[in-house]
Amino acid sequence: MHIFTRMRILNLVKKQNSLSYSIWKYVKYQDHTTRHSFSTGISKPPLNADTSQLGSPVKDDLEHLHKIRNIGIMAHIDAGKTTTTERMLYYSGIIRTIGEVHDGDTVMDYMEQERNRGITITSAAITFPWHGHRINLVDTPGHVDFTMEVERALRVLDGAVAIFDASAGVEAQSITVWRQANSYQVPRLCYLNKMDKPNANLSLCLDSISEKLHASPLLLQLPVVQGNTFCGVIDLLTMKKLIWNSQKSKDYGRNFITQTLTADDDIWDQAFLARCELTDKLTDLDLDLAEYVLEKESIENVPTELLMKAIRKVTLKQDAVPVLLGSSYKNMGVQPLLDAVVDYLPSPVDIIHETVKLYSPSLCAMAFKIIHDKQRGGMLTFLRIYSGHLEQGQRIFNMNNEITEKIGRVMIAFADEFKEVASIKSGNIVVVTGLKGTRTGDTLVASQSLAKSVQKASLKSKTEVPLLMGLQIPDPVFFCSIEAPSLSQSKHLEEALDQLQKEDPSLKVTTDEDTGQIVLSGMGELHLDIIRDRILKEYKIDAELGPLQVAYKETCRISSVHTCDINKTIGDANQIVKITLSIEPEVNFIHKSVVLSRKKENQENLDSVKRHIMKAVNHGVNSALSSGPVLGFPVVDIKVCLHWLEIGHKTSETMVSAAAAQCVHQLLQKSNCQLLEPFMELEIIADESTLSAVLADITRRRGNIIRISQRQESKVINAECPLAELVGYSTALRTITSGTAVFSMELSSYKLMSAHDQSVAIERVTGF
Repeated sequence: MHIFTRMRILNLVKKQNSLSYSIWKYVKYQDHTTRHSFSTGISKPPLNADTSQLGSPVKDDLEHLHKIRNIGIMAHIDAGKTTTTERMLYYSGIIRTIGEVHDGDTVMDYMEQERNRGITITSAAITFPWHGHRINLVDTPGHVDFTMEVERALRVLDGAVAIFDASAGVEAQSITVWRQANSYQVPRLCYLNKMDKPNANLSLCLDSISEKLHASPLLLQLPVVQGNTFCGVIDLLTMKKLIWNSQKSKDYGRNFITQTLTADDDIWDQAFLARCELTDKLTDLDLDLAEYVLEKESIENVPTELLMKAIRKVTLKQDAVPVLLGSSYKNMGVQPLLDAVVDYLPSPVDIIHETVKLYSPSLCAMAFKIIHDKQRGGMLTFLRIYSGHLEQGQRIFNMNNEITEKIGRVMIAFADEFKEVASIKSGNIVVVTGLKGTRTGDTLVASQSLAKSVQKASLKSKTEVPLLMGLQIPDPVFFCSIEAPSLSQSKHLEEALDQLQKEDPSLKVTTDEDTGQIVLSGMGELHLDIIRDRILKEYKIDAELGPLQVAYKETCRISSVHTCDINKTIGDANQIVKITLSIEPEVNFIHKSVVLSRKKENQENLDSVKRHIMKAVNHGVNSALSSGPVLGFPVVDIKVCLHWLEIGHKTSETMVSAAAAQCVHQLLQKSNCQLLEPFMELEIIADESTLSAVLADITRRRGNIIRISQRQESKVINAECPLAELVGYSTALRTITSGTAVFSMELSSYKLMSAHDQSVAIERVTGF
């Protein structure tokens, strides 16, 4: 048995009154001397608090950075992200009244499409104060079609709050956003929202966090229930009962609970045991706390300050996640959540970026979002400043595009409103105008001379190009054609699509070489529907969208080698190219881009190939692989190898690229290419009475049932199904279940199609 577990059992057996009284005295003393945030609810920022200091310089830069929290709100759709954010703004004094999602009057959902549909479509940033700290918050969408918004927000944030529906636990999109946060190593808090629901289940949520997210939850609060109504929480660190009597009041009751003063002995016993369990968990994760407990030989009276310090350390290391409770719609639990953001999530000082060190103390920033606003000077670029400071009119250098640009205005974001400031320091999120050539994911530094010096240093040390890590842009799964209503509006449509593509990197706009049609590629039905709606309402163009098509991929199953010999005279120059390439199946790529490697048997020939010629070969190979022989979709999961290359004296790079592309095309023709189709992972929540109908419908759609589990009184069906069979599935599911079932889906993988399914897909796309 673990030493701390044995100690806990022995101490719980004792439970002497004198010990309980000493704990009560100690906690009471700590409350008045060490923990600022426990006074929350009495000392609040006034309504419409003066935020003019948010963009002003701070004398002590280090102190300035310690007081900043850059956080995001992430969750499954309808878990309460925007509702929680709205309460945060109200309690911080930024807004006078609380808006509601169903009324379409929230601050963060400012787009017309968001207010009409009651969902978050684009991430929105806002800055507000809380107990002497500055919180830069980004509210992200929960729908899988807008996962790119979550991706680029998490890339520049230091911490995040993951919100879960207390009656459902970890849902499908929750796993997706958690995985995204893992990829960027973002420390998190968990907030179990909707604790007021009759079927809220605390143990279910904690178990699902452990099992589905592979995280270690640290429960910091217990729910207080009067009758069947959730009315507050018990703070296990201070042993205080926090009760919200008036739903929209900024004050709430805070009373100590002790063994002698608590009317209900069960409350004290549960809280005392939960605090000991929390301490026991923390001792396994934090050495300093473990040493203290061993020295005192007790886990019962550990000071609140030590516990808070340990929680912050394990949160920053991502060894565990603190869990808090509340009901944002009923205005309960939001203030302690804000306290936890300040106490446990990292400041910019706590996050170390190796690339930023190369430029510090000069400016280093990343562009992570672009929007267009005609009233404020066209293109607005959201920047995260990692080092240095930014001023109006300052010239900066774009490392990705190698261009110098001039900053226009510098502004602080308050959702769709912006407050202009003269300058702003590192650690903050800011909006600027004037950047014409900057795109999402670009690295911006103080000057071109600084960029060159850093590049030279990286070449000497043989390290990677000194750029901040860019964004992982997901591949589109749906595409459709789009046409302007008239020739006179064609140019306006192209301009609108160009602006929308800059705003949304997951939207791809291409032109079909055979038909000349403009093709939109996106993340789902809803994504493309929103794009069409925005074109109509924001750009006043009634564009027509063609039928949705699935974005397949192609691959080869047979290895082959081919030599392409070109000898042509163009003008006065004789163009001579002899190139030998091979392709091999590469199943370990997981549908990533192919690579061009060199075969060792012809090393002498290949070593003589100059770098610009190899670049031309690569360009030709990639161009050929962008369009496969079956239906013209990108070719993936293959490896291209260069065996031999001879070129004439005056042969141009364009001819080298053309020869490489021709060689690859001929290789693909004889390598038995097949289609890969996208499969979606489905999670359907349905009543038991409609279960058989739902299962039969999934089977009819070529789906595979992975598992069926129970959640409260509903059945949860996890299945895998081809995307081609899921067009219009939301309408079909509502019809089958009389509107009682809900579902969510995300891209699972691409799988080879059978000969029959491939012939059906070809007929569906080509019409014959």
